[in-house]
Amino acid sequence: MSEIKVDTLTGKTSAGDITVTSEGGAATMQLQQGIEKVWVNFNGTGTVAIRDSLNTSSITDVSTGRYRPNYTNSFNYSEDYVFHVTSGVLPVTWGIQQIYIHTASSTEFILYSPAGTAFDNSVVPCTARGDLA
Repeated sequence: MSEIKVDTLTGKTSAGDITVTSEGGAATMQLQQGIEKVWVNFNGTGTVAIRDSLNTSSITDVSTGRYRPNYTNSFNYSEDYVFHVTSGVLPVTWGIQQIYIHTASSTEFILYSPAGTAFDNSVVPCTARGDLA
């Protein structure tokens, strides 16, 4: 068994240019593009509290069911990253999430119940991928 231990990976052509070959060897992707740049899991009921996170400085509790994770390091542009949020604790029926404001430094969203009303949830995980500034 081989083992490689490193503190920094640097691309040969440019610092961030590291190519990874797929399992079947037919495709390649840039390593940076496949890495989550932001993730957070927080309690959205009562006093909003982050359970664990990466690149998330805080959560703003805007109103019922409406939250804004604030990023420690911003993305390049507000349109250049993908944000994903889910929420739900069984046996609660899962609702709909709507992105409200999408900026380089935060994403504000609203959680709706299946009935269409905004609601707070105790488990709210979010992730984002894209190019950091």
